[in-house]
Amino acid sequence: MATMVSNSLTKKSEPAVNSPTQVIGGHGIDSYSNNSSYQKLAANVVKKKIEDAIMMKLDVASFSSTSNIIRLADFGCGVGSNTITAMHDILEFVKKKYMSQCPASQMPEFQVIFNDQSTNDFNTLFTSLPQDKEYMVAGVPGSFHDQVLPKSSLHLAHCSYSLHWLSKLPKELQDKHSPAWNKGRIHYTSAPQEVLNAYATQFAEDLDNFLNARAQEIVSGGMMVIVGSSIPDGMSYSQVVNGLMYDCMGSILMDMVKTGSINEAELDAFNLPIYACPPGEFTEGVERNGLFTVEVIELMNPAPWLKGPIDIPVFVKHVRAAMEGMFSKHFSREDIDELFNQLVPRLSQISQQMKSCDRDGLQLFAILKRK
Repeated sequence: MATMVSNSLTKKSEPAVNSPTQVIGGHGIDSYSNNSSYQKLAANVVKKKIEDAIMMKLDVASFSSTSNIIRLADFGCGVGSNTITAMHDILEFVKKKYMSQCPASQMPEFQVIFNDQSTNDFNTLFTSLPQDKEYMVAGVPGSFHDQVLPKSSLHLAHCSYSLHWLSKLPKELQDKHSPAWNKGRIHYTSAPQEVLNAYATQFAEDLDNFLNARAQEIVSGGMMVIVGSSIPDGMSYSQVVNGLMYDCMGSILMDMVKTGSINEAELDAFNLPIYACPPGEFTEGVERNGLFTVEVIELMNPAPWLKGPIDIPVFVKHVRAAMEGMFSKHFSREDIDELFNQLVPRLSQISQQMKSCDRDGLQLFAILKRK
């Protein structure tokens, strides 16, 4: 279960960088498994909607007529219990649908597949599995932008807070001769339109590759559940909490350049590979790909429980657990400590502005069906 922290979060360009490679593994005090409660709460927001979609739109009877096993997969699973809880819930919904469709038939076997990059801490993930699980388990390493499972072997796919991580950064961001050169910034927040366009183009390519890969794996009539960071069509990213935070991070790093902690070239070579796709762009990408139909798509509030001020120290702790691996590809541990230590007071200074930017409609919920 990927790494964006509710609506308030969420390498170098050569390797794939989707979210599971970024989190802190293990069970330590700073690990993602111990600092992902926000993500769990955000996932719970869509639980009933997933159940409704499965009950109304998934024809499990057709699967059992061709196979005695139903396979589910979580793409970008990360570490810790969140992915296991999500897949357990989805499995229970599938069982419920099967009993309603095939009341006289024996329940099929189930397999749950957890996919992530090969650098993911699968050991920690598997130690979180319940002893009394009623399904078989497989861990499949590899980028979800490529096919990682056999053709027509999968019946339901789940991908939560993973697609926002780009597979690579647009080359234009580091090209001094390009209008998309992102000098002095680490994200498209507050950047020229050309920078935003470069991010959007890369996301569109990644989405197409992701859909092509899943279309190979998912049987006809199979379902895909996608949950992730988004933004209303036409809204500037500087109007949301994540955007404020990314600008603060960039400002802190620029101050570290001025003090000599890091050099300017290091900063100019670093950009966050994160893109919050608006629903209009997402729908266009799916329709252009042509291999899935959009059954449901909507924007939601990922944090309806958040009523008071944001707890900045806790918030930053979750951010660090989710993103430190990405920063460590570019900066020393001392520099990363400095960045996150300064982030707490910087965000505290704009806490009221952050609260005013905390809004509905920043979580995408989509149900896709394989044609």
